[in-house]
Amino acid sequence: MGKTVAIIGSGVAGLACAIRLAKKGHIVTVFEANSYPGGKLTEIKLGDYRFDAGPSLFTLPEEVEALYELHGLDAKAYFDYKKLHSTCKYFYPDGTEINAAADIEAFKEEVHQKTGEPKKNIEKALRKSSFLYEFLAPLFMHKSLHKLSTWVSKNAFRSYGKLSKFNFNRSMHQVNQARFENEKVVQLFDRYATYNGSNPYQAPGTMNIIPHLEFGIGAYFPTKGMHDITQSLYQLALKVGVKFHFNTSVSKITLHEGKAKGIVTKYGFHKTDRIVSNMDIVGTYERLLKGERKPTKLINQPKSSSALIFYWGIKKDFQQLDLHNIFFSNDYEKEFEHIFNKGSVYEDPTVYINITSTQKPDDAPEGCQNWFTMINVPNNQGQDWDEVIKEARKNILKKLSTQLGEDIEPLIEVEDILDPIKIEVRTSSTQGALYGNSSNNKYAAFLRHPNFSSRIKGLYFCGGSVHPGGGIPLCLLSAKIVADNFE
Repeated sequence: MGKTVAIIGSGVAGLACAIRLAKKGHIVTVFEANSYPGGKLTEIKLGDYRFDAGPSLFTLPEEVEALYELHGLDAKAYFDYKKLHSTCKYFYPDGTEINAAADIEAFKEEVHQKTGEPKKNIEKALRKSSFLYEFLAPLFMHKSLHKLSTWVSKNAFRSYGKLSKFNFNRSMHQVNQARFENEKVVQLFDRYATYNGSNPYQAPGTMNIIPHLEFGIGAYFPTKGMHDITQSLYQLALKVGVKFHFNTSVSKITLHEGKAKGIVTKYGFHKTDRIVSNMDIVGTYERLLKGERKPTKLINQPKSSSALIFYWGIKKDFQQLDLHNIFFSNDYEKEFEHIFNKGSVYEDPTVYINITSTQKPDDAPEGCQNWFTMINVPNNQGQDWDEVIKEARKNILKKLSTQLGEDIEPLIEVEDILDPIKIEVRTSSTQGALYGNSSNNKYAAFLRHPNFSSRIKGLYFCGGSVHPGGGIPLCLLSAKIVADNFE
């Protein structure tokens, strides 16, 4: 017999969890504090410009398709996407440009021509990334690390004999420094640490699993934009009977004799058999479970980096730019030292520009581009963000103007800004951290909160702040782990 389930939060993990649990016959209701679904995966419109407001990289599209297939639906009829021919364009301070083609042979040739890096080194790095994915993804991405069954499985026993090859004891940077001859290539591969808000000089070498997602599996773009992931899953959830209450924040999870019994909102008490929190794990304990014993060691782990984003409508079409563009810092190590050790922003930050109008022309007026201009910044620790934003904006504009050979500021037609404080307020992300805990030590995967409570029966967790981590694919997988372990 189906249970009544309350899901707190409608981020992509909350939506996916609702869809999966509805398939199991449960009666699912989602409570969302905002007026819209999606959490960070939303959009903003400024005049004639549209921007995907949050996550901009789409990998593992099969995890979205799986939610449709679960209900016997053809995903392509509801959600469409295309594979990118270029995963990213990289711009270095000395004028070097590298187009990271999705085709590995073309990518190896491009890197070799631009940097002199032997192609065999690129091949070896991507082969190792594939190896890490083959052996670690089944354990660390698709299963709960907190169930004995995971560690006595066939996949686990396959991996035990390979432990020495997983690079747990060396940092991502140390691995890349030893592997490549050219510092530009080291920087390019170190950059993948930012995909989960970590520091390549501290994160374990196992993080070199990430390039495989782009080069081995592929990078994609939803034809209607990233926000269509949210919209499609929301419509699917409605189609399969999930109910939603927006503008309805949850103030308390009610317990009785060690069991989750319901939630409290402004409308009163809502009794339910099971609860899934898609809210940040720290906020869940500190705001919804006041007085309950907290897993202090887990929730007090250092948090990931945050982001400072300028949404700029640019009244020019820069043909040399693609969907994903990176303008590297002149000193990557110093940049990460500022973010993680000094709680500040380096004067020459690495700048990421996402331009969806290169793939979806109606996101900007003709002859214009919509620039989602982002730098990695520390999470909110009480910095003077008004001053940080002012200084960062100046430095970003100077950097881009120099590298693109044109004064950018006069081209800005519309502007909006998202900073760590706003991220924290809008998405309940502790300190505005984008990915919950950082992955800056080799035990980080084991120091994420499990997808269930070992002390409170009937309480589950999904989303970027719990296992397996942040980013769209991992959030979708967290929902799958919850559904697979639902009792």
